[in-house]
Amino acid sequence: MADIFERLIKNYGPIGQHRERAHGYFAFPKLEGEIGSKMKFRGKEKIVWSLNNYLGLANHPEVRKADADAAATYGLALPMGARMMSGNSNHHEQLEKELAAFEMKEDAILLNFGYQGMVSLIDVLCSRHDVIVYDAESHACIIDGLRLHPGHRFVFKHNDIADCEKQLQRAQALIEKQNAGGILLITEGVFGMAGDQGKLKEIVDLKSKYSFRLLVDDAHGFGTLGKTGAGAGEEQGVQDQIDLYFSTFAKSMASIGAFIAGPKQIIDYIRYNIRSQIFAKSLPMPLVVGNLKRLELLKTQPSLKDKLWENALKLQNGLKAKGFDIGKTDSVVTPVYMKGGVEEATSMVTDLRENYNIFCSIVVYPVIPKGHIIYRLIPTAVHTDEDIQLTLKAFEETKMKLDQGAYKSEVIPQMAEA
Repeated sequence: MADIFERLIKNYGPIGQHRERAHGYFAFPKLEGEIGSKMKFRGKEKIVWSLNNYLGLANHPEVRKADADAAATYGLALPMGARMMSGNSNHHEQLEKELAAFEMKEDAILLNFGYQGMVSLIDVLCSRHDVIVYDAESHACIIDGLRLHPGHRFVFKHNDIADCEKQLQRAQALIEKQNAGGILLITEGVFGMAGDQGKLKEIVDLKSKYSFRLLVDDAHGFGTLGKTGAGAGEEQGVQDQIDLYFSTFAKSMASIGAFIAGPKQIIDYIRYNIRSQIFAKSLPMPLVVGNLKRLELLKTQPSLKDKLWENALKLQNGLKAKGFDIGKTDSVVTPVYMKGGVEEATSMVTDLRENYNIFCSIVVYPVIPKGHIIYRLIPTAVHTDEDIQLTLKAFEETKMKLDQGAYKSEVIPQMAEA
């Protein structure tokens, strides 16, 4: 008989195998100080492009005051228990009502976490007879929810509407054959790695030919897209055709929690059947009250979104002007695509951090194919022109070193704890 622990120790996984060299620097780094465009890493100030604090609400004075006042008034324990049993409050219901109105839906339900919420949402919506059709580049929370689905699922190539229709045809044929079930189509408002919006308008157009319900995960679109900030559906003019709208507070709201908005009858069904909320403690009152303040600012201060987009376009246009490939992003998420191996990537990241004081996230093999490097930059409303110009200069110089092969010969430093 094999020992489970022995198997785990022998194979730490594709990322975990590098833990001894990566921990504390490339993996699990520690950013310290006030959340903003500049924070300290290993004792030195860096320009940070890795935080989803899109609207700069993390340290907005009104937000900080609301959070502090709520913590002082209620503490972190209130309310105790799950919402269904003893953990409900007027504030929870008020936040749900305001979110539903903001997203132009009949009702909404709060979730403790986005990741957990999506996994549980797929579980509560779909039976073994139902078929799920989903985009190939869906977030891990969607993929993990699909893993729990006992029925069939068909994946379509990323944002490929022709393939999406092909998979809908397969799903429809299967349902007709088994004479039971329905179709749930899942996609994203904004894909968080590449920054491109999901083709919601084109998918909605397929409703005239196929019977399906549409679930959109708009974690990166909520607060950043659309005239009012209601997200990718509003941006593309199809918000009313999204059957269930899902988003998290962890991005634009710089907080914790998530929500689902949709028809009242369906939200009621979810409310009384979603296991991750029925069997979990209610979202603490300071978070609920704090999120009410964040939503208020999102609705009443459009200048925050305007400033975010001003910074995003300066960064993106600056990168393109210098010849960088930023893909097909049509959101504020800014990927930078380069060629190189893992060793080159880690040397380049080290150079950026140590010599240019630029901190940003990087993606390499095995997350993406060998020989490719993706930098993922997240502009926010609190970045400055100086931040942007210094970053563009740093990328230009380090890209030149990469192309000249300078990073191939460098030894990756063993980073001791500062």
